[in-house]
Amino acid sequence: MASSSNAAKGGFHYAYLIVLSCIAITCLPCALVLSCAGIFFTPVSEYFGVARAQFTLYFSILNIAMMATLPVAGRLLAKRDARLVLSICVALCGLGMFGMAACQAIWQFYIVGAVLGVGVAPLIYLAVPTLVNAWCQKRVGFFVGLCMAFTGIGGVIFNPIGTSIIQSGPEGWRAAYSIFALIILVGTLPFTLFVVRSTPADKGLVPYGAEDAAAEEGATGASEATGIMAADAMHSPAFWAIVAFCGLITLNQTVYQFLSGYAQSFAATLPEIAAASGVVASAAMGGQAIGKVFLGTVSDRSVKLGAICGIAAGVAGILIMWGFPSVLALLLVGAFLFGVVYAMTTVETPLLVRSVFGSKDYANIYSRVSMVGSLMSAVAAVFWSLIIDSPGGYPLMFILSLVCMAACLALACFALAHKPERPQNN
Repeated sequence: MASSSNAAKGGFHYAYLIVLSCIAITCLPCALVLSCAGIFFTPVSEYFGVARAQFTLYFSILNIAMMATLPVAGRLLAKRDARLVLSICVALCGLGMFGMAACQAIWQFYIVGAVLGVGVAPLIYLAVPTLVNAWCQKRVGFFVGLCMAFTGIGGVIFNPIGTSIIQSGPEGWRAAYSIFALIILVGTLPFTLFVVRSTPADKGLVPYGAEDAAAEEGATGASEATGIMAADAMHSPAFWAIVAFCGLITLNQTVYQFLSGYAQSFAATLPEIAAASGVVASAAMGGQAIGKVFLGTVSDRSVKLGAICGIAAGVAGILIMWGFPSVLALLLVGAFLFGVVYAMTTVETPLLVRSVFGSKDYANIYSRVSMVGSLMSAVAAVFWSLIIDSPGGYPLMFILSLVCMAACLALACFALAHKPERPQNN
């Protein structure tokens, strides 16, 4: 194991290339399929002469397909070569985007949406935490947060590019889908095919930070994955607490989609606030990107502290936006802080699973937890729309958001306090 030792002690570790691969996955297929979906809603609906809701139904189908795919994908990632599984997923995303460009009727988008859901589910939910958990024993939270931040960064980069292509002609949306497909395939497949490895053992290495962990613990087997199996995890109260946490934090995350509408609701009384609605959304997106790295870094010290920081930021953000809507600077600060709690969905949830159940059967456990988040994504926007259209309006949305966040913090603390005992012989 000399080569392993030298690699672990040296300045460069192959784990850095794994992290780079994860960034390619989140910045390209994940961002282009999910973060950039909205720029197509209006032009495609207008081209086919249908209501926007009729076209965007494909996105709900996509989320349902994601939910159905996750448990299967979790088992495959646990048992098969990650290169094969992730490369097939990337190929499905690329081919799916080509399919979107070729659709000639609305019902065809629904079929292609299901294909995209199957392809993108393992990439957005499982790839980053599974690979980082396998390849790193220290700075796990930082690396997960850094990689997941690129779903938002990819949206910032490609949304304006895609919009420009769409506006180039009456069928510019077809060109945009096709170009996005090429970017996914050319930009991501080289990483999933030639760089990704399931475990450090595949390269004759130990995980990043393994020797430091061994020195601290005085253990010789620090590089071995420990934890409990999915079947045992599902019988513990902590598992169901994390499942509820995942569902509620995903529900709360969707409030972000309505922050622009909240600003626009002041058009009659505060036109300058309404005019800045796009900036409000951008502030939240910036908070999400920075929040993912911040929460990951904090969670490397304490997952509980990471949860507290994320919820505290979200609560402060809601209270500021609700209490001071007439002050643009404060509205932007509030939106930014809410972006931090938005980041908890894809950062704190996987770190909770790892902290409570370990890494031994991580992909299988997290895939089951993520099913609830994916299901909630399919219904959350409709739920909040009904709330906003009710007599309670935006104030009721904010109240329910505060309730969601308080419940999430309680659930996270409960799960961390009720970790199941791990077998001595792993």
